[in-house]
Amino acid sequence: MLEGELTFGLGPGGEELRQAPAGTFVLVPAGVIHTFRNDGPATARFLNIHAPSMGFAESLRRTSTDFQWDSFGPPADGGRPAGDVVVRGPGEGESILGGAVVFKAEGTDGEGTFSLTEIMLPPGYPGPVLHRHARTLDSFYVLEGMLTIRLGEGDEVEAGPGSYGAMPPGTAHSFANRTDGLVRALNLMAPGGFEQYLKELASAALPGEQPDPALMAEIASRYDFVPV
Repeated sequence: MLEGELTFGLGPGGEELRQAPAGTFVLVPAGVIHTFRNDGPATARFLNIHAPSMGFAESLRRTSTDFQWDSFGPPADGGRPAGDVVVRGPGEGESILGGAVVFKAEGTDGEGTFSLTEIMLPPGYPGPVLHRHARTLDSFYVLEGMLTIRLGEGDEVEAGPGSYGAMPPGTAHSFANRTDGLVRALNLMAPGGFEQYLKELASAALPGEQPDPALMAEIASRYDFVPV
């Protein structure tokens, strides 16, 4: 949730209610009966992530009523238990690096089709080395500040609040904060699991220090991270 508040109704009849104010993450796994609405006086603005898409984006663009995507009526057996839904409120989720990185969704949540991490980059943050992922899409939605996204050897994009940049598998990229202000962004990766790399890196270094380069390379070799 970016602004406002949504009410989620879960299970048959939507009788189990969950409130989602701004800063909340809600993951509804496949098979869970659900709906949502805005009961408040303010406009609700949010990111709606479907991973995989299964025709969701096309359904929003449809011009005919016979378009069918991955949305069906409630099954007679009541569907998957509502208890499988993941709700992490503002500030909730495992954090590392003094709260600069907060994991809102991990590869162990739902079907593991994506991870969502809230990151805060301090002024002058140089970012990781130019790298690529062989199997993972890497993307950023900027909440605050100006994020520099580097693509290949020469191209750069300055992404301000509300910007979204997606790097498909195989795309050489990096990112940085070259300003004198804070950058806040949501890092969406699909499929999930890469967040474990960040946890290992954080645990391998003393506070305020970078891990040993050889150790960083050894950790990277276990994940979908290839320096360019």
